[in-house]
Amino acid sequence: MPSLNLAIARLINTGTDNFAIWVVNAPYPRGYVLRDCVWPQHLSQIWQEWQEMFAGHGRLDIATASRPQTNPLPSDLVIPTSGQPTSFTVRLMQQLGISLWRWVFDGPILGSLERSLGIAMGEHTRLRLQLEIRDPDLIALPWEIMQREPGQSAISLFQHVLFSRTTSEVEPLPYLRTEQVLNILLVLGENGLLQLDKEAHILEQTLNGGSVGGNSQLGYTPCLVKTIVQPTPQELIQQLDTKAYNVFFYAGHGKPEPDGGLLFLGKDRTLNGMELAQVLTRTGVKLAVFNACWGAQPASVDRQAMPHSSLAEVLIRQGVPAVLAMRDEIADHESHTFVQAFAQALRARKPIDEAVMEARQQLLALYKFNQPAWTLPVLYLHPDYNGELIKSFDEGITELPEISFSGIDSESPTASLRSLSSVGQSWSVRPGITRIGRTIENDIVIPEPAVSKRHAEILCRNTLIGSQSLRTYHLHDLSTYGTTWILGDHGWQQIHRQEVPLESGMQLRFGNIKSPPWEFRIEDS
Repeated sequence: MPSLNLAIARLINTGTDNFAIWVVNAPYPRGYVLRDCVWPQHLSQIWQEWQEMFAGHGRLDIATASRPQTNPLPSDLVIPTSGQPTSFTVRLMQQLGISLWRWVFDGPILGSLERSLGIAMGEHTRLRLQLEIRDPDLIALPWEIMQREPGQSAISLFQHVLFSRTTSEVEPLPYLRTEQVLNILLVLGENGLLQLDKEAHILEQTLNGGSVGGNSQLGYTPCLVKTIVQPTPQELIQQLDTKAYNVFFYAGHGKPEPDGGLLFLGKDRTLNGMELAQVLTRTGVKLAVFNACWGAQPASVDRQAMPHSSLAEVLIRQGVPAVLAMRDEIADHESHTFVQAFAQALRARKPIDEAVMEARQQLLALYKFNQPAWTLPVLYLHPDYNGELIKSFDEGITELPEISFSGIDSESPTASLRSLSSVGQSWSVRPGITRIGRTIENDIVIPEPAVSKRHAEILCRNTLIGSQSLRTYHLHDLSTYGTTWILGDHGWQQIHRQEVPLESGMQLRFGNIKSPPWEFRIEDS
């Protein structure tokens, strides 16, 4: 799936209003563009009005230079109202959404977006659009509502785009197991007045489809849900340490605090995001969902956001592949609607960002555009994660597990990757996954500065077609800047976050285009 990643950062030593917006990842070489811009005062004013109307927390300010505020709103954004409260909330939603869009997607950034969208549509797929906000003052804004024009879909609802947030300041993605079953740990924390039992019942019924253990009819994945109620931190960690779960789901109270906020597991029992992140990454959880207030809200001091303090940011920076949390308070009936729609989409093997979009659309349909419910879910994806929670399957081909079969492995060819430099070092490619990168935890270590820590993978697959066994190899690029190259009929071709088949004799480069080439070889045993 083509991917376009944007980053926004404040420029230091140039004045508090100056920002840079640039493309970190694009599906075509000329898509890497940059734009310097100034934060407009009318956006600060609309943000303050939004918080006064919709926010359940204290006001957060955006640090800007002091300047007179004369006619702060552009004339085409002043939408007339009929004097009804509904008209005002619609106007406010559109003003903020359109203003954020115009500030981000201007000039070359818009051109990169439109070209990337065209590439995705030409490949009959969606564009994965990820936004990285590096300035803490801007984290709390509802970027999910960005809207090009009145009457058009917001970016997080647009059918041709899968929208999420991300950050490049992350720990490497841990090894992710290939799984065909949704295995969820549902944690019910301190509830107060929340209807958590009802929420648990909705989740279990939706995932299990009314049957114990779920079913796989009509493409639905089997599901298992384990519910624990108000556990101690030790009980929670012990349950996660079984390494049985790919989804962690928390429902209960939470609040913003430094180090990832606080989750209230029970009376006098709390756990912060930093503590939880360690066990989630260690135990192989792919998706952490927090149906609690303010999970995506940063902590603040004197109305200024603290850097990297929200629960969602802390978890994603520690290497959790996907984190879904609420930006503000969410009502019980809204959370029940979201949980049901989101769980149903996961059960149908949808990628996580697509499942969030479908659940968001359900919130919009039931609770209207001018209400904040559909704007509350915030999804963070690790930049190296494709959002695939459950592996899709092809009913015509059976993929064999990475174990030996009599009469199959003994006759299969072996593969290797050999450096064509003067040293001529050769590495064996093992069944399953062979990891290539700069650091020593990789299977093939290339200690060059231009090579990423986790640069690429060679995937070895055994497939059984009828009675015939076939072993195939594929190269999957994971590099930060798309610095993996393959020698083709028209010279060296760059691949980025793509998976391409490998054939014996194919030449590869990792890092700089001028780095020593490698040759992939398949030898008969």
